[in-house]
Amino acid sequence: VEKDEDDNKDSDDKAVLKDVRDFLEAARDGKKYSDISPDAKFFILGLSPNAARVSVRFWHISTVGDFKENIGQHFKDLQINRQFDNEPEFPSIWRLLRETAVLKKTDNISPLLSGALTRSIMTGELYPISLLSAVINRIRADHSINYLRAAMIKAYLTRKFRINKNTAMEVGMSLDKDSTNTAYRMGRLFAVLEKAQEDAHKPNKLNRTIKDSYYSSASAAPGVVFPHLLKLAQNHIQKIRKEKVEYGISVDKRIGEILQGVKVFPAHLPLEDQGLFSLGYYHQRSDFYKKTDSKEELSNE
Repeated sequence: VEKDEDDNKDSDDKAVLKDVRDFLEAARDGKKYSDISPDAKFFILGLSPNAARVSVRFWHISTVGDFKENIGQHFKDLQINRQFDNEPEFPSIWRLLRETAVLKKTDNISPLLSGALTRSIMTGELYPISLLSAVINRIRADHSINYLRAAMIKAYLTRKFRINKNTAMEVGMSLDKDSTNTAYRMGRLFAVLEKAQEDAHKPNKLNRTIKDSYYSSASAAPGVVFPHLLKLAQNHIQKIRKEKVEYGISVDKRIGEILQGVKVFPAHLPLEDQGLFSLGYYHQRSDFYKKTDSKEELSNE
């Protein structure tokens, strides 16, 4: 009997998970999921512990239709190419917030940021600037630009550009080779230079790359760092050419293409441009590895 009950519970859990996934996919894709009236009231209460008490963080009244639209827009804004197939398409708020915390510890999550982020998701308003700042700070400290961090940067910028009707600025899910934004191109260039360094030392794997030594300064003050990095890269490219002439030439060509239209390396990048730098880096790194016939291959195109 107990086994039957456990089996039924597992089936129920799977059914609930499927319902949740179907609802989120419908919200993201703008499709109707159920027969629930879009005008039905939807209430959200946010609570947080405060010593021996529980305090109200926010009280949001909306409709099913508005909630569906806002949560769907949130996931659309977050959409970016994932590094691995097992990464979540619909990351929870908690999972996003962990990426902003020191050592990814829940205790280190800012309570102000968690409330502001939740509110912006529920209302469809601008994401808090503190979200972008926290993500950029963690990237600089950890030297790690993963899927969730890139997704949050992309979401912040996408929503701000859309709400401010800045049609000249668009942020895509994947590499945009046609983007003329200097900060985005600087991020792409940094990824290319790092890859050249890694390839020059193959088959050995480096313990540290230029990302560990220069990412923070390059993303904030490219005018100071990139001239040095380009000189350093020439040594790596020459080493590559000794064994793979055509590949060495392709690296030089890619650098030249990225630098087209870049008249000068900016002396300083403001916070939002640092976000674009991070996206350029993430997109370019992701583009190096593409799935072909179910295998990951390096893209040298």
